[in-house]
Amino acid sequence: MITKDSIENLKNHLDIVDVISQSLELKKSGANFKACCPFHGEDTPSFVVSPQKQIYHCFGCGAGGDSIKFVMEYEKLSYPEAIEKLASMYNVTLQYDNNNNQKKQDFKVIEEVNKFYQKLFVNNKVAKDYMISRGISEFSIEKFEIGYAPSSNDTINFLKNNYFNLADAKELGLIDTGHNGLYSRFIERITFPIYSISGKIVGFGGRTITGHNAKYVNSPQTKVFNKSRLLYGYNIAKESIYKRNRIIVTEGYLDVIMLHQAGFTTAVATLGTALTKDHLPLLRRGEPQVIVAYDGDKAGLNAAFKASVMLSQSEFEGGVVIFGEGKDPADMVKDGKVEELNRIFANPTSFIPFAIDYIIGKYNINNPSQKQKALYEANDYLKSLGEIYQDEYKRYIAQKLNIRESLIKVSSDNVRKQEANLTKIDIGELCIIKSILEKPDRLDSVLDIIDASMFEFHRDEFEILLSDNKDNRLMGILLNEKLEIYDDSRLKDELLVLLLKFYTNELRTIQYNQTLAFREKANLLRKIKDNIYQLKQGKLVSYNL
Repeated sequence: MITKDSIENLKNHLDIVDVISQSLELKKSGANFKACCPFHGEDTPSFVVSPQKQIYHCFGCGAGGDSIKFVMEYEKLSYPEAIEKLASMYNVTLQYDNNNNQKKQDFKVIEEVNKFYQKLFVNNKVAKDYMISRGISEFSIEKFEIGYAPSSNDTINFLKNNYFNLADAKELGLIDTGHNGLYSRFIERITFPIYSISGKIVGFGGRTITGHNAKYVNSPQTKVFNKSRLLYGYNIAKESIYKRNRIIVTEGYLDVIMLHQAGFTTAVATLGTALTKDHLPLLRRGEPQVIVAYDGDKAGLNAAFKASVMLSQSEFEGGVVIFGEGKDPADMVKDGKVEELNRIFANPTSFIPFAIDYIIGKYNINNPSQKQKALYEANDYLKSLGEIYQDEYKRYIAQKLNIRESLIKVSSDNVRKQEANLTKIDIGELCIIKSILEKPDRLDSVLDIIDASMFEFHRDEFEILLSDNKDNRLMGILLNEKLEIYDDSRLKDELLVLLLKFYTNELRTIQYNQTLAFREKANLLRKIKDNIYQLKQGKLVSYNL
């Protein structure tokens, strides 16, 4: 079992915004962050993350908790598994009651294999000559930790000779089992280590230099390696991305290395896959302008179009750069065309016009039937955007198709839903509860005056507060920005209102009660009327019925 002290140590290293933003696309909203909830379908963000309180809460489905709870629910992991995953992500050592520290050893395996590959590269003339022929400098080779994976047996023997746990190596995608026993995933390839956003090596990309069928391969999917959520070079580029407010997304490892070599230090690359929605949280970090820099072949144009649609629908700033004539960023750097690259990256084609141009370009608009199809497809895309973009770009579509603007139909019902229905709740009661949650030392003095029965609508929430249970409803109250946090004076005023309403209702109830004895009824009515009088004088009274 993991010790409580090491769990607390892990929690001290976690930032909930950083944890959740690796899975969800968070947007700043006042002091908090918002996203569409991953636990139920919704179009309007109701999932709120508080960096101050280190909790999240969904106002739609009620899900909530801390960083560990999120990883458990999102990744479908047990409590120990979530802790171990977070510990590996943030390089925190866990202590076990039985001194089992195997999870730390996991990363030791992949770290040492990376060092092994780097040493082999230095002495491999074929690998070095290839990289030099592509224009890669010695400095870049060291910066990006370029390595060389030898024969399968050499890697297996390295693991065995250094007494590494082969099960760990298999779990991290370094080796696997085939018909003839163990084999290495990377054989006779130049290797490019891939890091997570937290700076831990989680896998490799490999390029063949001996004619294997697959020119490039990546590590397989593991518990720490998901190529749809990772970007090559992000660990090196992230500081520049935040500083320069720009990220250049390319198609290959060599593009990234050469662009960095030429001073374009915000360059990253997808790992043999197109941009996906899973990449958006990583791209959103720091709110940079996103430049999609792809080749001008059919596959590159199609990938750029899909990226433009996705990024424009998610309201990213930026645009597309297409490299023609069989060139790519790496070739341009090698050819000394750095100034030209500067001009290209400074003037990308914005996502929306690029997508519209791509759609219309598929059709022969001199043919009325084809022109109609182009209109339908362009219009469908336009409707997927925000209302301002719809209004702005319907003119663009009309001009491109040479048609009347009135033929472009835009959405008229794109009205945002309220993220929480406040018509069936009592704001005053909730603000009292929130004010106590924010300053728990108020509770003792408040309990001298009220109890849960005095809450007409939120008795359950107040009882949960008294039980000191971290219920999701309390998290929802804490993160609801529509609820005020009262100062002491305002809290007193609201308690007066709560008590006055309670005693007024009690007075009415007892007056119509036919079962009480006359003397008991008269005594209760006198006490209630006295309490109401004192409350109207601005005095808080203790509950004494």
